[in-house]
Amino acid sequence: MISRLLPLLLLSSLPAIAESARELRVMCWNLHHGVGEDGKLDLERIAARIREQKPDLVVLQEVDNKCRRSQSVDQAAELGKLAGMTSAFGKAMDHDGGEYGQAILSKHPLGETTVHRLPGEGEPRIAFEAEVKVGEQSLRLVGVHLDHQQDARRLKQAETLVAALSSSKGPLILGGDFNDVPDSAVMKLFGKALTSVEKSEPRLTCPADKPKVEIDHFFLRGMTAVSRVTVLPEAVASDHRPLVMTVRFGDGE
Repeated sequence: MISRLLPLLLLSSLPAIAESARELRVMCWNLHHGVGEDGKLDLERIAARIREQKPDLVVLQEVDNKCRRSQSVDQAAELGKLAGMTSAFGKAMDHDGGEYGQAILSKHPLGETTVHRLPGEGEPRIAFEAEVKVGEQSLRLVGVHLDHQQDARRLKQAETLVAALSSSKGPLILGGDFNDVPDSAVMKLFGKALTSVEKSEPRLTCPADKPKVEIDHFFLRGMTAVSRVTVLPEAVASDHRPLVMTVRFGDGE
């Protein structure tokens, strides 16, 4: 009797095993509101690069929502439509007749979204978070765009965001334009709270045509990187190069 039940028990555990081993392809890109290094505003070009990578999840920085400079288009919604993904927009500030901020695209259902406002003078900075439902599991996907002018301001923003993310538990993916390099105080602070995902060579991300600095990054909690981060060789569509990686639920091997 036991020998007959054993295969059934093994089969009943397969969905849970498959769910925990599910791999997710994640992309991160500062879009420069869709304007490339050639000065052209072209969302279809952006969407084509996204489609090529077949991501499950995307975090985007410098996204316009109905701004005059970008033809009054809701860029998050338009990119979601062009890429075949669900979209959400997080406002950082009013700008040029519309709004300016960040976006999240997902092939999985999105739940509650949160805009984390970060301290400091100058351009308003945020982190944009969405709950993502992946089968029976969920994760927090967070995009961030930190200050580009002052180290002290950027560090204070990092401290605020780390505290906000530490207020809850569970799997988390953080990606974005941190405007800081790997060995900086800001990156070390994030590295104490989360796990940094290493990049393959070449590692530099900005400016897109001839990269000189590595300022776009991924961090994880409760997730494992299946691959290193790849900096894609896209040199025209934006002023940053996009990042892509593959992750799965769970820490370690």
